[in-house]
Amino acid sequence: MSIDSLAAKIKLLLMDVDGVLTDGKIFNVPGADGQMVETKGFNAQDGIGLQWLSWKGIQTGVISGRDSPAVVERARQCHMTYVYQGHIEKIPILEEILTKSGFGHDETAYIGDDLTDVTIMRRVGFAVAPANARPEVKAAAHYVTRAAGGDGAVREAIELILKAQGLWVEILRHYEIG
Repeated sequence: MSIDSLAAKIKLLLMDVDGVLTDGKIFNVPGADGQMVETKGFNAQDGIGLQWLSWKGIQTGVISGRDSPAVVERARQCHMTYVYQGHIEKIPILEEILTKSGFGHDETAYIGDDLTDVTIMRRVGFAVAPANARPEVKAAAHYVTRAAGGDGAVREAIELILKAQGLWVEILRHYEIG
């Protein structure tokens, strides 16, 4: 089956965070109370792409092994439907999300970069790995982005999905392009 035909079915895009929505670097900075606070850097183009999916009725979400308030805020900004953190074992979370959403495995895409993501990638209709993913993860992916995580990989996958569904032209028209 072609990449476009897989992407054309997607109604739900789920992602890992570190190494996918970020470049994988985690920064600990002192907060106002002197305690260390974790923060991450997110790509603005990934963010607007996630909002476009929301406009077009495609749900999004994250499943991450780490807990971070920065992820909760980023998910809010990008209109994500599902935010699950602190879960290294991701299959039960995938199944919970699919039950809540009513979508099937074949209507779900997942972007992951590390070994903990492969089990989900083997169960979804469209598995994506960013350019900086581990070799084992790239081998499990239907599509490997040219961009690295935190540097436009999510946006690249989003554009692929929107184009496969015939929705990209509407985005361009919205911005008076083309």
